[in-house]
Amino acid sequence: MMLVARREIVTQIRTRSFIFSLLITVVIVGALAFAPKLFDGPDAYTLGTVNSQQLPLEAAAPDMEFEWRAYPDEAAATRAVLDGDVDAALVDGSKVLTDGEIDTELGVLLQSTHREVKLGPAGVNIAPLQVESVGADTRYEAARTGIALVLVLVLFMLIIGQVMTVAMGVVEEKGSRIVEILLSSVRPWQLLGGKIIGLGVLGLINLGSILAVGLVASYVSGFAADFPPGMTGIMAGVILWFVLGYAFFATLGAALSALVSRQEEVGNVMSPISMVIMAAYFVAFYAVNDPTGPVATIVSFVPPFSSMVMPVRMAATEVPLWEVAASVGLMVLAVLATLSFGAKVYERAVLRTGARVKLGEVLRAK
Repeated sequence: MMLVARREIVTQIRTRSFIFSLLITVVIVGALAFAPKLFDGPDAYTLGTVNSQQLPLEAAAPDMEFEWRAYPDEAAATRAVLDGDVDAALVDGSKVLTDGEIDTELGVLLQSTHREVKLGPAGVNIAPLQVESVGADTRYEAARTGIALVLVLVLFMLIIGQVMTVAMGVVEEKGSRIVEILLSSVRPWQLLGGKIIGLGVLGLINLGSILAVGLVASYVSGFAADFPPGMTGIMAGVILWFVLGYAFFATLGAALSALVSRQEEVGNVMSPISMVIMAAYFVAFYAVNDPTGPVATIVSFVPPFSSMVMPVRMAATEVPLWEVAASVGLMVLAVLATLSFGAKVYERAVLRTGARVKLGEVLRAK
């Protein structure tokens, strides 16, 4: 089985398509890490004041616009902040009200300008402005959403791409009758396992390259400063879920593609798997914006959807460890059941060339 896996790795990794696709993917991911820096923050801010003088922010940022609105008390300013009427409110010249985490650029401008105004000619040290969130704690929310969105796309592309590669490889070997020569030296389950492992290693190379480039680019661009705690666990979880999801779908793909002998027929037999992968992708995409909702929570325990939904939930929000463990356990059981089913179908169908073999007929055969 390891010899077959090595053959798959060496054969595929030397192809131009593999190299070009890997290069294009890592360039896109690297560019995405710089997107927040290129499109950061608005060019204008609306600010509120309560018993405070307006700070001369235009002097520090002449290319930006600032609108000031006065409010009678802190309660009114709080409502304005929560309603989105103002980006922040300066209260009593010592406190800034925000809805969640304050925009980085605005926070720096307020603190630096406040210090310059209060410092004056005396050169007295001034306490910084106290920043208080009057809304939900949204620290790291934007970063988590961005990371989860990227993970959805990466997992979807890698899983569906590698699964189709497995299916096309099975049909190519069957149609050219190379499989008959291979099965004279190895057992069917060894050939199937070696192909899945070998192409899975290539998928891990792709995933590892994407994660590495993404992290390096994020540190270079400064986006990594907004990363939530536990990024190591999130990255490890992505790798684990890719392995589980790939093993499930690749086994089914290899089994169903063994039913046909022509590559033109691969799309037909793979359509049920493609539909399931697409459904998992859409649910995972929905979970990006509502990771704690009932739909995302329930589906993250249902194999094989959990292979995409749970890693997205882990990136988008804090997920209890018992939920992750339960989801992994259920997915492992699903993978084991799929391996048993797939090996049986592959063994009984891969040597039957010619017309498409019916799945029911293969399952009834002994």
